Amino acid sequence: MINTDNEYFDIAAVAKRARLAAKQAAQLTTAEKDALLTAMAKAVTDNSEFIISENSKDIAAGKRNGLAEAMLDRLLLTRARIKGISDAIIDIVNLDDPVGSKTTATIRPNGIEVMKMRIPLGVIAMIYEARPNVTAEAAALCLKSGNGVILRGGKEALHSNLAIASILHQTLQQFGFAEDMVSVVPDPDREVIAKLLTLNQDIDLVIPRGGEGLIRYVSDNSRIPVIQHYKGVCHLYVDKAADLDKALAILVNGKTQRPSACNSLETVLVHQDIADTFLTKAADELAKFNVKIHACEDSISYFDGALPASNADFDAEYLAQEIAVKQVADYSQAVAHIQQYSSDHTEVIVTENKERANDFIRAINSSVVMVNASSRFSDGGELGLGSEIGISTSKLHAYGPMGLEALTTQKFVVLGDGQTRP
Repeated sequence: MINTDNEYFDIAAVAKRARLAAKQAAQLTTAEKDALLTAMAKAVTDNSEFIISENSKDIAAGKRNGLAEAMLDRLLLTRARIKGISDAIIDIVNLDDPVGSKTTATIRPNGIEVMKMRIPLGVIAMIYEARPNVTAEAAALCLKSGNGVILRGGKEALHSNLAIASILHQTLQQFGFAEDMVSVVPDPDREVIAKLLTLNQDIDLVIPRGGEGLIRYVSDNSRIPVIQHYKGVCHLYVDKAADLDKALAILVNGKTQRPSACNSLETVLVHQDIADTFLTKAADELAKFNVKIHACEDSISYFDGALPASNADFDAEYLAQEIAVKQVADYSQAVAHIQQYSSDHTEVIVTENKERANDFIRAINSSVVMVNASSRFSDGGELGLGSEIGISTSKLHAYGPMGLEALTTQKFVVLGDGQTRP
């Protein structure tokens, strides 16, 4: 395993240093953390040209290597996107610090007071692909929640990630804090991941963020607890009681605004009673964005050039201007389809029937369930969490977009006055 400086890279040593640095991070006050993150946000924007220059190397390499357009879009950093990274860090600064918060004390019959206090998890390892913004935002979330973090991005974003890391490290140095609070792995070799996943003595949680293959590999090989997010097969169900103008806007926004995002729509289900009117309008709007359609037998005639939909199409995360369309006989058939093909990410119903909306909320147990709103709101920032470190489709510990509180756990605190147990 050789890093970019042609020196042996020892991920086990990195993890041990991260463990020590995490102890320092856990003791920082809210004021210290907020000052550090504010300085990091400014440093990111002040160094925009440097970041863009390094990012251009990754973009050029991605194009040479035939990287898909969706991946190139995730990889690209512009001045506006860099400002978005900086703004996301400031959003984290403005969030309440969960560390040290306590539940209301319960007084037991013997007089002891029992409460819980939020504490950092320790060291979090992030393994992710072509999103260099994750480097800064995950670091900020982990620092604000008092954790150390090890960041292993994909080889396609190596120059971008190392550029951002160098800026974060300079800021940590300026504040006199350990650089190892934020460790960015400079070696893209998959052997590094394999070794990292065995370091359960020094790493407390692994969060893989990327394609289904990466997440399955991490889940299958880790000795460390893993937060899983296999894929985002997000559904829109247009009920017979839907406002069709709302439904059309939600469909177009959910599919076309940023199709490479995991919260973009991949399947639309349409009640047969309103299918003729809605699908005629949907065909016209989706054609403006050159959306490729995979349609069921009852829907295919509405779309020029549509392909017959197979079961595999309904299970697909396209991450592109591509969507599956199916007519359903009734609400129950829509729910059954979602329950069969859901990835537990985000599901949307458009309806003006409040009882039907409430039934949908109870019946669907994906991590985010929406009524009359775009799936694109399934995002930590949009849901008030600040930047998210990932979206969990595992029900243990955290479920859905993960913000600061999801990066902490709770310990019991017991206050007594000399009580002993009989």
